[in-house]
Amino acid sequence: MEANADTAEHGTASNAGSNDRPDTYAWKALAGSAIGYAMDGFDLLILGFMLPAIGLDLHLTTQQSGALVTWTLIGAVGGGILFGSLSDRFGRIRVLTWTIVLFALFTGLCAFAQGFWDLLTYRTIAGIGLGGEFGIGMALAAEAWPARLRARCTSYVALGWQTGGLAASLLTPALLPHIGWRGMFLIGVVPALVAWFVRTRLHEPEMFVRSASTTKAPNAFKLLIADARIARTSLGVVILCSVQNFGYYGIMIWLPTYLARTLGFGLTKSALWTSVTIVGMMVGVYLFGQLADRIGRKPTFVLFQAGAVVMVIIYSRLSDPGVMLWAGAVMGMFVNGMIGGYGALMAEAYPTAARATAQNVLFNIGRGVGGFGPIVVGGIAAAYSLQTAIALLASLYVIDIIATIFLIPELKGAGLK
Repeated sequence: MEANADTAEHGTASNAGSNDRPDTYAWKALAGSAIGYAMDGFDLLILGFMLPAIGLDLHLTTQQSGALVTWTLIGAVGGGILFGSLSDRFGRIRVLTWTIVLFALFTGLCAFAQGFWDLLTYRTIAGIGLGGEFGIGMALAAEAWPARLRARCTSYVALGWQTGGLAASLLTPALLPHIGWRGMFLIGVVPALVAWFVRTRLHEPEMFVRSASTTKAPNAFKLLIADARIARTSLGVVILCSVQNFGYYGIMIWLPTYLARTLGFGLTKSALWTSVTIVGMMVGVYLFGQLADRIGRKPTFVLFQAGAVVMVIIYSRLSDPGVMLWAGAVMGMFVNGMIGGYGALMAEAYPTAARATAQNVLFNIGRGVGGFGPIVVGGIAAAYSLQTAIALLASLYVIDIIATIFLIPELKGAGLK
């Protein structure tokens, strides 16, 4: 079972797909998905800002601090595989609610951790809850929007992550000195509660209901490698998602430390610089969706990947604070703008019976690989410098370009099966 550009005239996007404009349900699905993904971004970035305080309070080594991020992401891989397949079997909205409850409970428990091992356990299980967010939300939104606007829709969902990250970079410096890292973990529960509230007011997409009622549930995992073409696409998507996440976490988790060591910035100023980088990322995600719906998925991916190669190298060589501020925004635009395209690409490449599984499994495998970004960057930085570590990330985007050209099909305008 596969979708390609030739199926566009035969597919249907969803209840919105028969029209050329999104309906009320489509906008509600988009809002619910974006808010859930904002929870994801908020949680992981506040952790990056809190690592020094947590490490000092609990007497953690640099490796243990990095492991808190890595194991959160490893948990997300397990959660993505679990909840993605459950969503294709039991429904998008129901399983999304399960993920929110799990995340909220164990994020709250992080506030009461007494040492490395219990905090690591809570973070890992919270990561399992986070793992369901991206894929199920992307599938939900993509199934509700018309084909001609699908990349824009999934880019709007992806903007939720950046909105959560921006909120984290602005709120953490203001609140952390007053409520400490334990209080910040409690605040991290709030977006989850908002997402839960929104999703209690959504019903299952008509496309999913039709598919579930007319076909026997197949093995969704087998559909990811159903034939040579689909297997090649799955490999390509894993490579793209791995590079995406490795570069993002490798840069963003260590960026406050990089600015502190290189330019002597304190928490507030580092947060300002990080915020500008995130704004650049938001612009990039928005532009990606606009371009992908106009010129196609593959050309847009290659354009952003090439821009990432250039800007990561340039940024690693800068030392002037003013130039770094604006260069960081441009780098962020290319490095993370690509996140706006994965949802549409995977929605179009896989059938409804495996769509959420594909989104969650393939993206979260990439997120698991990307989870080693902070450790690898930290190790290279310890041996050489953070500038060298960041510069080496550019080589990953060259691999990205090769994978896009040879493994990724062009699916612009494809109908959903």
